[in-house]
Amino acid sequence: MPPSPPPAVRSPILAALSAIEISRPADLILRQLRDLIASGALKPGDRLPAERELARQFGVGRSHVRDALRRLEFYGILQTLPQSGTVVARLGVAALDGLISNVLALDRDDISALSETRMALEVETARRAAERATPDDLHAIHAAQEAFRVRALAGDPALQEDLALHLAIARAAHNAVLASLVGLITPDILRLGGERQTCSHTRLPVVVGEHQRVVDAIDARDPEAAARAMAEHAQMTHDQHGRKPAAKTARPKRAAHARAAAAARP
Repeated sequence: MPPSPPPAVRSPILAALSAIEISRPADLILRQLRDLIASGALKPGDRLPAERELARQFGVGRSHVRDALRRLEFYGILQTLPQSGTVVARLGVAALDGLISNVLALDRDDISALSETRMALEVETARRAAERATPDDLHAIHAAQEAFRVRALAGDPALQEDLALHLAIARAAHNAVLASLVGLITPDILRLGGERQTCSHTRLPVVVGEHQRVVDAIDARDPEAAARAMAEHAQMTHDQHGRKPAAKTARPKRAAHARAAAAARP
């Protein structure tokens, strides 16, 4: 038996390299703002340039700038003041640096954790919406549900319409903190669901019905029924996200192996 070849020696250059992490534009914006704060170029109390100017300077769309600023404002790193615009919170530089680092460390791709959090938040927004929704709120909720229904029953995942409905219900709760939290995490949940295709064509009509039960309970001014309907919808969505699609592709492979084995038999 010939001797085994010696193990390959790993290049020290390769050993010193690490995998490249692809950052989102909003995260890159956050990192630049953190560096400006750490260097003293951007101080607590300083006013930020207008969103349009920031987008031009960063070379990205305004939506990416808006996403970054919204996250910073939600965590108290930025504040919007009357007559002053958006300013850096009057916190110490170390505190601001640490806060932005925490925001960057949030795993926005952990769909299980996101959907669990969404469950807790949206059950409460549905309950409060049933108590507090104004006629204008109800009109917005119905319009969003109808837009979702039309597209979903046509076989379209209707992610934007889905988001619009959940945000309309959150706004109808008339609690700015709850609405901000829902607005912060729901787009990521829908984005990940769309990327992973967790909402199948057979599930879409079921989602329409789940949404309708929430809307009907809000219409009826029944907080507990609204909370219960939203909890059922959120749990079904959470379970859907937790399913592993790999099992689908395993069957054809097993069948192919079985056919090959049968063909090889004498």
